[in-house]
Amino acid sequence: MSQSAPPPQPQPGPVDGNPYAQQPGAVPPPMAPPAPRKDNIALGLVAALGAAVVAAAIYGVVIGLTKHEIGWAAVGVGFVIGVAAGKLGGRNPALAVVSPILALGSVYIGQLVGEAMIGADAVNRSFSEIFFQHFDVVQEAWKADADPLTFVFFAIAAWAAFSGAKKAAA
Repeated sequence: MSQSAPPPQPQPGPVDGNPYAQQPGAVPPPMAPPAPRKDNIALGLVAALGAAVVAAAIYGVVIGLTKHEIGWAAVGVGFVIGVAAGKLGGRNPALAVVSPILALGSVYIGQLVGEAMIGADAVNRSFSEIFFQHFDVVQEAWKADADPLTFVFFAIAAWAAFSGAKKAAA
């Protein structure tokens, strides 16, 4: 008398021929921590400089169109520069120092662009003629219009750039 063998039982093993596939009932391994960010000061500086140029132009156009200095826009200029530096440059402390300097320059150039736009409208000349050929007159007009609040906005823009660089790098 012959006895038949019991039917084969499924053996745990590779799923679909993949020896690394998850087995039924297995606990997945913990996820690896993200790779640490490397500081890239050159990229951070280029990003901050580009943001400073664009922000100065936009800020100047806003001043020229509204014929008013808008303080919160100066804060935005500083913050954008700081965030650009921190996001792309990482935690390098030099970026937190350079960002406020770029923000001060950007706000100043933006205010000069606004003054030139206002002056060009007043004397019926082109912006480029006023800004490039009569830059000394534009600076004198800026000095005449500057008040203590102007310098408060400079300080706040620098602080926003510093804090933006720190927060974005974290």
